[in-house]
Amino acid sequence: MTSVPARSELAVDPLDAARFLLGCELVADTPEGDVRVRLVEVEAYRGEDDPGSHCYRGRTPRNDVMWGPAGHLYVYFVYGMHFCANVVALDDGRPGAVLVRAGEVLSDRSLAHVRRPTARGRDAELAKGPARLCTLLGLAREHNGVDVLDPQAPVRLERGTAVPDEAVRRGPRVGVAVGQERPWRLWVDGSSAVTPYKAGRARPDGPDW
Repeated sequence: MTSVPARSELAVDPLDAARFLLGCELVADTPEGDVRVRLVEVEAYRGEDDPGSHCYRGRTPRNDVMWGPAGHLYVYFVYGMHFCANVVALDDGRPGAVLVRAGEVLSDRSLAHVRRPTARGRDAELAKGPARLCTLLGLAREHNGVDVLDPQAPVRLERGTAVPDEAVRRGPRVGVAVGQERPWRLWVDGSSAVTPYKAGRARPDGPDW
């Protein structure tokens, strides 16, 4: 049985929030019906001490949501093509967030394939990568700032089946190449929805998706 997490469980260091989010579920209202995914890959981002973060150079209108409070979505557009979504962590006024990178579909897969026809029948491809996950859930600019702990929100976070420590793997974040990259990507070992690792080029405004 699922339940909504407490905000205090996300108002922690982003790395701890990332570990907490593994196994949690995101549920989104879409025109075709509810879509539910279990998070199997996430990445932690801090603020002004993290060169890979959008908040590294301070607070701006673009990254304002990332400064809290915890439990809200930070959604942004990249490459003029894709949206990526993060769950905000830490206390209000301290920047931090967790990128939701990949998920396993728990709801009707036929409906999910309608929303992601380019997956071509491969269930593992439905939410493999942050852009595909956002497309499947219908997350876009209007969802920036949504409180996923609100049961009435168009996209909601719920507890799922806990992931045991022995099933969690850690490594460098995908596409980040700023100095000595940190092993702040966490994933569920053995999940076919986890994205393959690719080192990336450094970007002045944050990670390269």
